[in-house]
Amino acid sequence: MNPAQALRIQIEHSLQNRFPAALSPVPRTIREVAPTGIDEVDSLLAGGLPVGAISELTGPESSGRTSLALAFLAGRTRESLVCAWVDAGDSLDPESAAASGVRLKQLLWVRCRAAAATAKPWARLDQALRATDLLLQAGGFAALVLDLGSIAPEHASRIPLATWFRFRQAADRTRCSLLVLGQAQFAQSSASVLLRCTSQCDTSSPATVLNSLRYEVSSGRQRQPVPITGPRKPPASTWTATAAWERSECRA
Repeated sequence: MNPAQALRIQIEHSLQNRFPAALSPVPRTIREVAPTGIDEVDSLLAGGLPVGAISELTGPESSGRTSLALAFLAGRTRESLVCAWVDAGDSLDPESAAASGVRLKQLLWVRCRAAAATAKPWARLDQALRATDLLLQAGGFAALVLDLGSIAPEHASRIPLATWFRFRQAADRTRCSLLVLGQAQFAQSSASVLLRCTSQCDTSSPATVLNSLRYEVSSGRQRQPVPITGPRKPPASTWTATAAWERSECRA
């Protein structure tokens, strides 16, 4: 036994009552995930979005972040699980959610509205944060979407890091998948998964009616340990949605 190993054993033996295996690395565990309902994205994430953690879906408007969140909730509600959508901009369309497969009876929709038309955006943002905190602390929700997509990044970036840390702790305790939708990254290190969403107009058809949109989703962070089986995964994944945009006009 070399001196380094002998010293390590001596230190662990002296600290075993307070810190068992003080110098031994914590074994890596596979975090539970839930599928998003989109095979290409699930392949990118090695199974789906993590349970009991924060996942951020970022991108500009019409980038696919809402469609991805609805697809995830559709799978959760089909399992008779209760989910929630905290809508800071009061922009969720229930008909689109139902068309995406979400069971509305299993969805709690929290609509944040300003008391006056001239109220500052921080008023609605504060409502959304308070509602999210209450729902996470109460528990019982398999998934919770905090939709900050309509909030300007300069306002949402004012959310204290302590708030995100509290959300992360509550999500882990209640085993809730917290999805944060925004134009930029806000949860920072508290997020386990970061997905950047972009969209591409399908111009393969000369018709003026937009038949489909192609979304590209790239992974910016995956903190949860995942099994490595097979070749290295590509940095991005694409998927196509058609039904929700069949009547939209494609303008140059």
